[in-house]
Amino acid sequence: MITLEPGTATLTQWRAIYRGETARLDPACAPRIAESAAAVERILARHEPVYGINTGFGKLANVKVGDDDLATLQRNIVLSHAAGTGAPTPAPVVRLMMALKLASLAQGASGVRQETVALLEAMLERGLVPVIPAQGSVGASGDLAPLAHLAATMIGVGEIVIDGTTRPAASALADADLAPVELGPKEGLALLNGTQFSTAYALAGLFDTERLFRSALVTGALSTEAARGSDTPFDPRIHELRRHRGQIESADALRRLMAGSAIRASHLENDERVQDPYCLRCQPQVMGAALDLLRQAGHTLGVEANGVSDNPLIFPDTDEALSGGNFHAQATAFAADTIALAICEIGSIAERRIAMLIDPALSNLPAFLTPDPGLNSGFMIPQVTAAALVSENKQRAYPASVDSIPTSANQEDHVSMAAHGSRRLLDMAHNATAVIGIEALAAAQGVEFHAPLRSSDALEAVRACIRDVVPALENDRHFHPDMEAANQLVRGGALIAACDLALPEVA
Repeated sequence: MITLEPGTATLTQWRAIYRGETARLDPACAPRIAESAAAVERILARHEPVYGINTGFGKLANVKVGDDDLATLQRNIVLSHAAGTGAPTPAPVVRLMMALKLASLAQGASGVRQETVALLEAMLERGLVPVIPAQGSVGASGDLAPLAHLAATMIGVGEIVIDGTTRPAASALADADLAPVELGPKEGLALLNGTQFSTAYALAGLFDTERLFRSALVTGALSTEAARGSDTPFDPRIHELRRHRGQIESADALRRLMAGSAIRASHLENDERVQDPYCLRCQPQVMGAALDLLRQAGHTLGVEANGVSDNPLIFPDTDEALSGGNFHAQATAFAADTIALAICEIGSIAERRIAMLIDPALSNLPAFLTPDPGLNSGFMIPQVTAAALVSENKQRAYPASVDSIPTSANQEDHVSMAAHGSRRLLDMAHNATAVIGIEALAAAQGVEFHAPLRSSDALEAVRACIRDVVPALENDRHFHPDMEAANQLVRGGALIAACDLALPEVA
């Protein structure tokens, strides 16, 4: 169980929630929540128009709403804004989104009551996952449509997945001994406003890319061994002169992965090649730059996850409701775009290593890594698949943050497109994971052509991990199951665990 202390939660905690841990609030949040809700009541008692509390929304902000209609106003905004479309958001992302919203509301700046926060907390703790269509947010005025679908389930409307079964929200709540909430003043808007959908997706992309990155270091080292490449480009003196932290750490990891290799020792003095291709030699520079980008994005998303992106914000010490623009997700959009660039390059350089390994003119290995080329095609088409995936990721890597489109009758005239930028990341990471899976198979096959020479202990353990699920390719066979098995090793972090070395982390 993760205990969330709003404002100070770590990326490690958000990662754990994404991976399946349950979260609850620190009970110390209760007084702040109560005081914020009390401030809303005091503001209402002045009978002055205050946006989102007793007025319409967006372009209708100048329309005053009477006291008798305040509950209807909040219910209406939820129902009218639950206008998403497309496939359901993956359950791990929804759970992370719920935890982010919980941490935001608990900071006492949104004016929601304790019972509303408690319902959201209970839903998360008991495994009730709202069905949230993934399309419909432009990443400003908050992720309105996705968050409205979350809020709708809290008032008993929409659908909830529990134990793998999709149920009407009202009955799912009842079966979990929970009752729908009747929203009070400001609460509907508070649940809808915020960047939690975009930020949850971006964090999910970051966490999957972190595992992808570390796996790619492992397969990159294994490919270097298969090609009988040099570890000289990983000498720390080279990278200390460049000074980039990510480059220094990536080179160190590659060097340690290859330490003690008999394959490397066999050609230290008699290798005719003066320099290896860039896909081997420049791994620290490319992977290090990707690591630095991921860490920068992680810092931005960590700040965003701990912030309050509601509007208006309630300040109980002065009983003010201040309208601003914290819902604008430009920071998340920029972070998502940089993660996309990193994913793209991790896959791109890996595909070049695969292409190098299957080409006997470059690798000095049998053509397409098959003992009997011609009769067998070996790794010919897996490399084509890797190329297709890399090109697809290139097309997806176009920055979402440079786009904007006016909405709400031009009241909301500049938007971030953070939701678009964040949603693509999981698919991009999935594509790049398949590339790394193919490289794992190709590199293991290549290393085995050097028998009886062995690689390092770390890389031999990785090769054994691969061979536990995929046998060596002697003759052509149905390739798809092999690739899926390798992909699962990458997705599950098995290659990282097998090498039993400390590899760079994003957070």
